[in-house]
Amino acid sequence: MSRYRTLLLFCVLALAWGSAFVAIKAGLAFFDPVFFAALRYDVAAVLMLAYAWYATDRWRPETRADWLAVAVGAVLLIAAYHAFLFVGEDLPGVTSASAAVVVSLSPVLTTAFSRSLLPSTRLSALGVLGLLLGLVGVAVLVVPPEVFASGDLSAVVGSNALGPLLVFCAAASFALGSVLTERIDAGLPAETMEAWSMLFGALLMNAASVALGESQRIPLTVESVGALLYLSVVASALGFLLYFDLHERLGSIEINLVSYVAPVVAAVVGWLLLGESLDATTAVGFLVIFAGFCLLKRAALLAELRRVGVLD
Repeated sequence: MSRYRTLLLFCVLALAWGSAFVAIKAGLAFFDPVFFAALRYDVAAVLMLAYAWYATDRWRPETRADWLAVAVGAVLLIAAYHAFLFVGEDLPGVTSASAAVVVSLSPVLTTAFSRSLLPSTRLSALGVLGLLLGLVGVAVLVVPPEVFASGDLSAVVGSNALGPLLVFCAAASFALGSVLTERIDAGLPAETMEAWSMLFGALLMNAASVALGESQRIPLTVESVGALLYLSVVASALGFLLYFDLHERLGSIEINLVSYVAPVVAAVVGWLLLGESLDATTAVGFLVIFAGFCLLKRAALLAELRRVGVLD
């Protein structure tokens, strides 16, 4: 029964995070991007702070290491990641599915940053190949097929490449933030870390939105409020709680696989609700990035397959 419950929770998390890309796309029709991202975490931070106060014995940071971890989380995991993601999705050439595919590069980049920041570890030849495959997968999405055919890479400047590149910056910000917070190892409960990171990340995005001259208007329509609440409550508050629970049950390798289910969910939900189509370029980019992930994590994946009895 516990195994079925874990599988169900994994599917719910994949659905929540995959459909979040569609909710972002839908909400951007009503909000300016950075302001929309800030609003999402204005709401989510309050919910997560209340939960951290209720569920943990350390509901607020206390030491210098605590505050440093929160600062890194606020700047990279929340503010930079979501500002880049929301602005990227707001630009032409980025569908819900293609954004989710680029974000699925995060586990690959996390491994690369981890190896770069830990001198005692190095990527093997296959690991380097896996990293390169991940980057090639993003290039497939960024560089239009006609540019590949012509060989004139200068044409990328005139294409719709900026959106995917900004989403790539989002994935890189999240990966770097994940590695740095792990290195700090403040010992804060995950709920507390996320709650305070959300709070200060939201404040940073609110300030950035004002500095950019974005409209601070909140349109009160069913669609706009629905997208905001879905992202704040379901994708953020509920999603992270599911993630914490599953991380304890599955470990970092299996939970990373949610990044590769999310693009499939985003493609299906985007097609159903927004009429988006999944083109061959997005599918190829996804497969190349996933192949890179498998090469980077090959030892851990093989060990996990042996543990569950798939391999002898």
